[in-house]
Amino acid sequence: MARGLDHIVHVVRDLDAAAARYQRIGFTVGARNRHPWGTHNRLVQFPGFFIELLTIAEPDKLGADELSRLFGTPSRHFLERQEGFWALLLESRDAADDAAQFGEGGIAAAPAVRFEREGKRPDGTSVRVAFSLAFARDAKADAGFATCQQHFPESFWNPAFQSHPNGTSGVAGVVMVADNPSDHHVFLSAFTGEREMLATSNGISVKTPRGTIDVMTPAAYASHFGIAPPSIGEGARLAALVLAVRDSARLATMMDEAKVANVSRMGRTIVGPDTMMGAAIVFARS
Repeated sequence: MARGLDHIVHVVRDLDAAAARYQRIGFTVGARNRHPWGTHNRLVQFPGFFIELLTIAEPDKLGADELSRLFGTPSRHFLERQEGFWALLLESRDAADDAAQFGEGGIAAAPAVRFEREGKRPDGTSVRVAFSLAFARDAKADAGFATCQQHFPESFWNPAFQSHPNGTSGVAGVVMVADNPSDHHVFLSAFTGEREMLATSNGISVKTPRGTIDVMTPAAYASHFGIAPPSIGEGARLAALVLAVRDSARLATMMDEAKVANVSRMGRTIVGPDTMMGAAIVFARS
């Protein structure tokens, strides 16, 4: 089964400061949520996709449980070196089946894991949300990968959280940077369930049911987006999130009024990692 983009994890040292950065460039940001293993998050939601702003708020709660081992501790280790996009998760209909397929493909990191937490509706009422995650591993990437199965999607997705003043309508893609993009072809094929990929002089590209994953060389990334690529000394990195925006003129006005530094490149507006705590946000006209 082909799997579309579900969410990306942006690890930061100051969760509320990160939320303020996202709000400043026109996003609606949800309230703080807490996980039993010590991480806290705030979400930026779109139809079928979200950005998870994540911090290690209570490190003493990290333990030997699976979610500490597979999610909390690796994100802490990443954060010790830098802020930025750390993990990419794809949608799942059956996380246990995904884990089995990952095992067959040689990329499995662990069996599927389920967890629940309390969520808040816009009116403040509490709901239960539950997820099952199947983790995958790319040995040549400094990033986490998993699929995410929503058990109560009606409690999680909410149109009120998906309306953004900057006019963003949804996700268009994710960009990774790697010394040799073709090294990640086999992993991405097994991870996404997509067998067909486009190879170019810049790297490789796989189109999923929701958004595209591009893997570029550092030089191609700098040329495409007009900003420096992240350091890849520890392996390939998740470098940029590409979002679709309906009205680029409105977005430009908002950026000017908020005095947000940005780069215009090939019809896109890029807010770089100096502003966005180690991550790059690319707005592309839909």
